[in-house]
Amino acid sequence: MRAMLFEQPKLPLRWTECARPQPGPDQVLLHVKACGVCRTDLHVCDGELTQPKLPLILGHEIVGIVEAVGERVERFQLGDRVGVPWLGGTCGVCRFCERGQENLCEAARFTGYQLDGGYAEFTVADQRFCFSMSAEYSDAEAAPLLRAGLIGYRSLVMCGDARRVGIYGFGAAAHIVAQVAGFQGREVLAFTRPGDVAAQQFARDMGATWAGGSDERPPELLDAAILFAPVGALVPQALRCLDKGAIVVCGGIHMSDIPSFPYELLWGERVIRSVANLTRHDGDEFLRIAPQVPVRTEVQTFALSAANEALSALREGRLRGAAVLVP
Repeated sequence: MRAMLFEQPKLPLRWTECARPQPGPDQVLLHVKACGVCRTDLHVCDGELTQPKLPLILGHEIVGIVEAVGERVERFQLGDRVGVPWLGGTCGVCRFCERGQENLCEAARFTGYQLDGGYAEFTVADQRFCFSMSAEYSDAEAAPLLRAGLIGYRSLVMCGDARRVGIYGFGAAAHIVAQVAGFQGREVLAFTRPGDVAAQQFARDMGATWAGGSDERPPELLDAAILFAPVGALVPQALRCLDKGAIVVCGGIHMSDIPSFPYELLWGERVIRSVANLTRHDGDEFLRIAPQVPVRTEVQTFALSAANEALSALREGRLRGAAVLVP
């Protein structure tokens, strides 16, 4: 099969041919139809996530058709359309798995990081960590739901019953979660790079009632803020915009250092918390809700061989919505 191979941080992915994987007893072999390009992929490529297997096939927003199944596979049959997310496997027995926090499992393995992912024509995945995909979405439209959508949804859940939610960094995850928040009756306010008029208009198109630069103050205090931009300096910026008792949710897997800030910004029972990975429960719940909203994903498709171009477009903020590779 053909694949884009990651061999060393800060070097371009290499277009190559390699052996088609064979499914293990609990795995499905998927013919990849689409794979989203996620900011986490950038963090791996740039060496900010430091423990990838090498060489590695990136990609953890995978939509594919089942081509073969392992001997113990019962959930899926040949021809089924399946989605593969970031969480690729857990131990099932540690203290976190036993109390329903499998996203924190000590032995978790992640697709496109410790497990080969979807920047290829074929991939394998554990049946237990795959999802059936709604026919209401095309392959490319469905792909961003599997990471941007899932981590965005988990971040929104962490906001509790907040009615006025600010979103910092309006990209793939934000444009999905804004639609879910609106469906739930929440008000969304969007914060973009200062002066990014196109991103601010995109946010309004997705239902935001206000959009401005990350250096601006919103017209009213926020009940919660979600940070998708991996910029630590935005944490105190967001705190300045929060009402008492409100929360800042950091939705990224990597973030630059948070600068020191005066205690008065946190005082008043304000909270800062991170969101780590996702659980299968998140996936089941979000993928059931998405068609009800209905969530509409905006995607820009690239050929598999153009993965480096897609990553550059993401890094430089040249995308409206999500980039998706289509083998």
